[in-house]
Amino acid sequence: MTTSRLSRHATRIGWTTALIAVMAVATTDARGQRGRGPQPPPEIAGKWTGTWSSFNPAQATSQPKEMCKQLDAEIVKNGDTWVATFEGDCGRPYKYKISMNGRLSGGVVLFTGTADLGAQDGGVFDWVGRATNNEFIGFYTSAYGTGFFNMTRAT
Repeated sequence: MTTSRLSRHATRIGWTTALIAVMAVATTDARGQRGRGPQPPPEIAGKWTGTWSSFNPAQATSQPKEMCKQLDAEIVKNGDTWVATFEGDCGRPYKYKISMNGRLSGGVVLFTGTADLGAQDGGVFDWVGRATNNEFIGFYTSAYGTGFFNMTRAT
């Protein structure tokens, strides 16, 4: 190849590369505008149902100490917090109303809370949870036990 042919060939390659780069940037920008964009926070308020169980984390492979059949909750938003009323039966009926602090993170609400359920029901519990539009899970610990709950929307 001669120098002028080589120069023209290099120029064509340069223009082709530049064109491809411009198209890639334009496509990426257009895709970003059509994408999901910011998601609204999940709607946590409403009725939920599921189960809870307790276990010993030092014996993670053992079966849960308790697996109660039903856990029902009704959650309402109250300003910057949520208030949940948990109700069920695990050897005897129970009903607790607790406030939950939550923050939006990555399309879910992350909850934390502390509740004193009284000496008869294990005293002070700390817990963390995660809620989407269709699932609400949490882990709790107290001086006497550790466990988790898992709920879905009540139908």
